[in-house]
Amino acid sequence: MHLKSLQIINFRKFSRENNIVDFVASSADFSRKKPINSVAASTTLIVGRNNAGKTTVATALNKLINEGSTISGRDFNFNYLGILLKEHRKGITDNLPFLGFNIVVGVDKTRNDLLSNLSPFISIGDVDQSANEIDVSIKVKYEIKEGTQFRDGLKELIDRYSNNEALLFRKFIEFVDKTQFSENYFGSDGTKIKGRFKLSDLIKLKTISAQKATANNGLAATFNKIIKFRHQNATGSDFTSVENSLDSINRDITEKISSEHQSTVNDVLHEIESDKAFSVSLLADLNFEKLLNSLIKYEYSEGELSIPESQFGLGYSNLMHIIGEIIGYVEQFPEEDCQSKINLISIEEPETHMHPQMQELFIKYIDDAVALLLESAKKKINSQLVITTHSSHILNSKIHSSNSFDNINYISTVDGQSCVVKLNDTAVAGNEVFDATKQGTEQEFKQRKLENLTFLKKHIKYKVSELFFSDAVIFVEGVTEETILPYYIEQDDALKKFYISIFNINGAHGQVYYPLVKLLNIPTLVVTDIDIKRSDEEKENFTQVSDLAGRTTTNSTIKLFNRDNDDISQLNSYYESGNLYGVFQLDSTESYFATSFEEAFILTNYQNVITNDILKNLKPRIYKEISDSGSNENYEQIKNYSYKLQKKLSDSKSDFANELLFKLITTEDTAHCPVLPSYINAGLDWLKPRIPKAVKGRS
Repeated sequence: MHLKSLQIINFRKFSRENNIVDFVASSADFSRKKPINSVAASTTLIVGRNNAGKTTVATALNKLINEGSTISGRDFNFNYLGILLKEHRKGITDNLPFLGFNIVVGVDKTRNDLLSNLSPFISIGDVDQSANEIDVSIKVKYEIKEGTQFRDGLKELIDRYSNNEALLFRKFIEFVDKTQFSENYFGSDGTKIKGRFKLSDLIKLKTISAQKATANNGLAATFNKIIKFRHQNATGSDFTSVENSLDSINRDITEKISSEHQSTVNDVLHEIESDKAFSVSLLADLNFEKLLNSLIKYEYSEGELSIPESQFGLGYSNLMHIIGEIIGYVEQFPEEDCQSKINLISIEEPETHMHPQMQELFIKYIDDAVALLLESAKKKINSQLVITTHSSHILNSKIHSSNSFDNINYISTVDGQSCVVKLNDTAVAGNEVFDATKQGTEQEFKQRKLENLTFLKKHIKYKVSELFFSDAVIFVEGVTEETILPYYIEQDDALKKFYISIFNINGAHGQVYYPLVKLLNIPTLVVTDIDIKRSDEEKENFTQVSDLAGRTTTNSTIKLFNRDNDDISQLNSYYESGNLYGVFQLDSTESYFATSFEEAFILTNYQNVITNDILKNLKPRIYKEISDSGSNENYEQIKNYSYKLQKKLSDSKSDFANELLFKLITTEDTAHCPVLPSYINAGLDWLKPRIPKAVKGRS
């Protein structure tokens, strides 16, 4: 039995759309020394930027399972409350505030899961007897107990503060704070469940907050709970021996202090108070809990030195805290609950204080570490792990340990509302449909999609896992663009305040990322080259292109933008599709069409001194041959031979990029710096109004 999904309605930033979080059943048995699968493959990852709604998922689970019907105004989605308030101001009072949660539980008939806790929600007639798994839906609603009283009170509030909307809304929130709610359960058909069912009877939730590990005695507190529990539940000779030892110590200490100090204390007391019937007794009161709290220290070894807990690195303390909390959870887990309850372990932001390598190893090997530590527990507990994180390293490790994008819930915000994007291999591979007229055989098409997905899984580790946390993404296909674009972005007041990731992914490989960035809904700029196809004669003669009529492209990205057509003569606009924008050398520069970024840059800055100095230094012979006119340099010739110059630079692009960046950084007179080609400026202009909206939505 396991939790399959949770739909969150009107709670915090979650509204009524894109609000379903999917969970995966754990296949890792923590009592097994070598688990069947990596925990990364059987762990639900909830990933996103700060304040996107990750913690809200864990909070919702805790409210449902552990807190009951305690509801405050700040538990509600404020947009939702704002709409309700407007309705009531207009006299439309049918709708009242409610919170909704839809839970789907998967019951595995092959595991002999006990169904007693689910019986109110299961109709025998609806169960497919041939299926190995049953899906059971549980709907939970927090509804106002006294609707008439709420409506009357809200009307009075509206009448009193109708002239001040901001104050009225604050008072409305306070009014909801004071309102009583009831927790009601419904079956999949909407029928209200009668009786005393509680979700806590079905689901056991252990929440581990990594932030608690920063105290000097954090590990002591964690492990003391485990030892104390073991002691309280111990029987036999070991338990008797400890208790006898404590009794003996108490007797010895009591006898010692009583004989030496008790009479002295009472003599002084009786000098002041004549009633000798009144006296004090000094007794030793050492017990197991006090022994743990006061006498046991936690240290770690570093060579021959023993280092106290107060000097633990925070990351190491955090890791030990998480492991200790899991051990404590298993130690105290009743054996009889193993098949009658869903067992959830929620770990919030385990990356806190951990360096990148530890973050990656955490998700990859936590099952092995826990299995070794729990071998002595001798309990077969199959818990689901749910991890919330904003660590690109944990995300990386999750993808590579499981070799899949499955079981990742990416949470962003759209128009201020939390939006769940359920990542999986099918969605990331794209929804392109096989077309026999364009894509060869169906087998080749499927193989190509598989290869693209494999490339993405591997490539993302080294390049772009950070795109999940970027304000915007720019894909380029050349080293020059990759090197100098950050400089120009830093000079732009509208762009420099945002986190813009720039990735150099050549040619068709960049297209593999398009389905993913569409899913993530991050503003994405694609900078590509028009790559005009030339004849051998044109290449040999370095022929400039001044007209696109009859011209085709060799660039697969341009073909994609042009509806799989390589004819570029009819291209009259840049490519735009939702959050994706593609720019290229669409217009002529100084009467010529550039075929690459380098050529466009030369044409745009052919009279610029810095540009000419770099060309002269890198290609002195070619530069002299082209530009010399008597004793003076002829910049006009630089324009007329831009294609030849960029071809000669083809083996020196890194040198060109680095020389250019050096000049840009070290030149004090920025007014005389070269400028970007117009098509790239057009792309950056497209980004500028979109990034603040995206970031505001995620804040």
